[in-house]
Amino acid sequence: EENGHQNKRLKSNADEEDAEDQNKKSPKRKIVLLMAYSGKGYHGMQRNVGSSQFKTIEDDLVSALVQSGCIPENHGEDMKKMSFQRCARTDKGVSAAGQIVSLKVRLIDDILEKINNHLPSHIRILGLKRVTGGFNSKNKCDARTYSYMLPTFAFAHKDHDVQEELYRLDTETLERVNKLLACYKGTHNFHNFTSQKGPRDPSAKRYIMEMYCGEPFVRENMEFAVIKVKGQSFMMHQIRKMIGLVIAIVKGYAAESIMERSWGEEKVDVPKAPGLGLVLEKVHFEKYNRRFGNDGLHEPLEWTEEEEKIAVFKEQYIYPTIINTEREEKSMANWLNTLPIHDFNSSAVEMQTNSKNSKKSSDLEGSDGCGDDSD
Repeated sequence: EENGHQNKRLKSNADEEDAEDQNKKSPKRKIVLLMAYSGKGYHGMQRNVGSSQFKTIEDDLVSALVQSGCIPENHGEDMKKMSFQRCARTDKGVSAAGQIVSLKVRLIDDILEKINNHLPSHIRILGLKRVTGGFNSKNKCDARTYSYMLPTFAFAHKDHDVQEELYRLDTETLERVNKLLACYKGTHNFHNFTSQKGPRDPSAKRYIMEMYCGEPFVRENMEFAVIKVKGQSFMMHQIRKMIGLVIAIVKGYAAESIMERSWGEEKVDVPKAPGLGLVLEKVHFEKYNRRFGNDGLHEPLEWTEEEEKIAVFKEQYIYPTIINTEREEKSMANWLNTLPIHDFNSSAVEMQTNSKNSKKSSDLEGSDGCGDDSD
């Protein structure tokens, strides 16, 4: 009996030593992970520690990192310990094809495979790269590209009786959509495109590099199109409101002049398109790549080798979710029915009143500084 206990003790000591050896062999290193996920059913990307009722993408990610042995369990409870930073805080229901997170992990063998084994199939780690010790994925990001997939009947004029499945976008309407989207390019004051900023808040000014709508395509008898937007950074709900306003103009609810007005100081009622179609496509690290990408020690943060995996993931998990949810829950069709409720032509007096009220409420709400669409 004594020998049995002795053997067990020796075995458990040996196991602990093995684990310690493994940890010594895999020192902690700063890395970035390339992530793709379908956001349906999640309350966004960012973890709310202590609030288990609102499940986020990071809850599943941290759990997989702990289970795979990349990080100790206590790092999962305090994410600062692993210097965790996400590039963009995607909102409730929003998906990503090219999200980047930076963190310190133990570089164990077959690390990607092990993490993915503990993740649901609609969340994948598609790539990993070593980065400089001080790298922070949010601060070092120069720009973000989002896409927004929507059924094209969203652009049908309000006075036309439209059968959603039969609607097809004509060239003239697509050209008008693109002319309006192009107006967003450059720097504008987007305080009307988020609930978080007042008109004189300097951080409400944002720089948009490009915005356009691609050629429409048919999926399961319904026509869709994808709008792409690249900007330095975005505020909460900004992209959805930018798209919502263009839809309101093209449908004939609002005059084109409302766009120019919305960048001024007065309060403008800007409708917010549904979250369903929004996807974080890509994050850009141009300055970092110029400085460290070819220094012989670090790789540039570009993911050309992973592009095929990204495309496959979108086809498997992101597009079907958007298409099926649109067909079943009719989120765009239901939202379009709310457009007549918006007041696109308030008088200056009403606007001043609204502005004062909104100033009071925004002072009460406070602002969380610079974030990303869906902060």
